[in-house]
Amino acid sequence: MGMAKATVTGAMRAAVLTKRGAARARSGHPWIYRSDVADATGDPGDVVRVVDRAGRFLGHAFYNPKSEITLRIATREDEPIDAAFFRARLERARDYRASLNMDASAYRLVHAEADGIPGLVIDRYGEYFVLQVGSAAVEKRLAPFVTALEDLFSPTGIILRGDSPSRKREGLAIKIEVLSGEVPDSVVVHEGPVRYYAGLRGGQKTGGFLDQRENHLAAARHISGAKGAAARVLDVFSYAGGFALHAARVAQTVETVDSSGDALESARGNAELNGLSNITCTRASAFDLLRERSDAGETYDAVILDPPAFAKTKRDLRGAARAYKEINLRAMKLLVSGGTLVTCSCSYHFSREIMEETLRSAAVDAGRTMRVLEWRGQAPDHPEILTIPETRYLKCVILEHV
Repeated sequence: MGMAKATVTGAMRAAVLTKRGAARARSGHPWIYRSDVADATGDPGDVVRVVDRAGRFLGHAFYNPKSEITLRIATREDEPIDAAFFRARLERARDYRASLNMDASAYRLVHAEADGIPGLVIDRYGEYFVLQVGSAAVEKRLAPFVTALEDLFSPTGIILRGDSPSRKREGLAIKIEVLSGEVPDSVVVHEGPVRYYAGLRGGQKTGGFLDQRENHLAAARHISGAKGAAARVLDVFSYAGGFALHAARVAQTVETVDSSGDALESARGNAELNGLSNITCTRASAFDLLRERSDAGETYDAVILDPPAFAKTKRDLRGAARAYKEINLRAMKLLVSGGTLVTCSCSYHFSREIMEETLRSAAVDAGRTMRVLEWRGQAPDHPEILTIPETRYLKCVILEHV
């Protein structure tokens, strides 16, 4: 009543939020959807001032009218977003990673919104940096990031992996581009005692599944503690062997299973790199193989399940739950008494609560009593922010058949 509606002009470069949008901004979430923007002006990639209908300041955001996520709030302070701002964010991200004392030469330096730079991922692989950009504002300002990375780390090369389909939603071109120095097709990096080839110009993610690093180590620790050198391990959805390489160091045999011949070729190369001769590779459908092996009464001391995201949207949840239940039920049937199940989900929409209920149902139908050894998440260089639930996406639970 009597409250004037704030409007924007081209000179203001501002965005006015609806009541719901303002409440979302104040809740600490950086994403503001198109339906929650009452009025805005600017071009894709502009930095705009965000206010509520009363004109009260809420932050500065990256603006893209082409995207369903129209605003990505970068700061709630009334400060300029310039080269100095981005460098300060990179320095803060660097110092946090240094505090983790990771035994790895590959890690995530910047985890987008979780590090205060919406739409930007920076992964380090030894002397090389790989960038993924999902924001038009960051794409328009790559030069300051390259300069800051060169000053802070003196890398041999920096590459933009702009090959993610999600870029199309931001109106960004699909491309792979070297931004600085020279970048090879692949480089050898290590996590703990294991080395592996990271494909910098192709393959999954930016070259490796860095968010599973500590889970790889934990899985090997549990397998070693159960059957140790006598263990037979089945690693399903193995990709390039992240879990298998660590398991093979403590087990008698490890069989990797994947439907991709290229993935298995990478796993073979990584096994050779580590001098591991106890890894075999099987190209097959995970669902078919798990069903056939369990129906045949085969058994293993440990089964590892690290499937791709079955639930990329909420609409996928029902089918995803059926798929997760099927593979876990079959895996549980394959375990010997005292056997270990390491099972993962990288689907944000498939929450821990839903995953726990799905696993409980699988255990009942499999006729197995499963002891929870530990619940785990993504590696700490992929930080979770309490007010951004999307930053908590990876679940890994280690169970024991008792």
